[in-house]
Amino acid sequence: MKYADSILDTIGDTPLVKLNKITKEVNALVLAKVESFNPGNSVKDRIAVKMIEDAEAEGILKPGGTIVEGTSGNTGMGLALASIVKGYKLICVSTDKQSKEKFDVLRAVGAKVIICPTNVPPDDPSSYYSTSKRIAEETPNSWYVNQYDNLSNTKTHYEITGPEIWEQTKGKINHFVVGVGTGGTISGVGKFLKEKNPKIKVWGIDTYGSVFKKYHETGFFDPKEIYPYSTEGIGEDIIPENVDFSVIDYFEKVTDKDAALYTRKLARDEGIFAGNSCGATIKGLIQLKKNFKKNDVIVALLHDSGSRYIRKIYNDEWMRKMKFI
Repeated sequence: MKYADSILDTIGDTPLVKLNKITKEVNALVLAKVESFNPGNSVKDRIAVKMIEDAEAEGILKPGGTIVEGTSGNTGMGLALASIVKGYKLICVSTDKQSKEKFDVLRAVGAKVIICPTNVPPDDPSSYYSTSKRIAEETPNSWYVNQYDNLSNTKTHYEITGPEIWEQTKGKINHFVVGVGTGGTISGVGKFLKEKNPKIKVWGIDTYGSVFKKYHETGFFDPKEIYPYSTEGIGEDIIPENVDFSVIDYFEKVTDKDAALYTRKLARDEGIFAGNSCGATIKGLIQLKKNFKKNDVIVALLHDSGSRYIRKIYNDEWMRKMKFI
């Protein structure tokens, strides 16, 4: 008989899918790494299990303990699945800009959810960064995950996701394109691929209101770059330790409107029901088209599922309210 010992054993080995319509103006083979095939419907399942296993091995996460994390939702879902299987309690701290569906799903799998304001500085006591740390300090037998600075995040993608992509493309990949949030995916995959072939280009997709692009180009952290944006899952107002700028060749910014419209377009043109950052990734890739040649192989990693965005991206009323349609 063939079966998985637990739901955690079904994580990974997600498919590469050729994009046939949405990227028709790109003169190259564009393959989507569709991470919604993971059981928690996002790439974050991968890092959740790895971070927990590493913490267990180090003795900082003890049996029956409580896991605390600041998360936009996807990492929380991965942590929730692992917590169920391994017997931990979970507290997720998030922001009020995130889709309500993300919170409903987290509660459905047993997590306690605490919601903080979005538009406050990271060091503000009410921010989700500060709140996560405080709750972890106040909760007995707890472990604060801190996916932004926990290098097991990058390690996961260096050891697992990068090799998957290399094997699936039989080493023919020329470009890797992905949205950047914590930085773990682009840094881990990028490092692995460049070690295999230094000529591979790694393209980070950023959003307006985030500090990544200017910091990468100038080395200067400019607070003036920070302002509210609606795109979920990418961009930051901090520089996470997981972002290895040395493996990233270039950052391309995508507007909130384009990210939303291209998320919908992915569903309608390709049948890929994807999340908000996935639309940004595809639009950013198209904006970069002058950098690609006819025989190039491009892999674009699509982080999550559209199921988290029903009341926003896939809701006409919300889209009109945002003046996106």
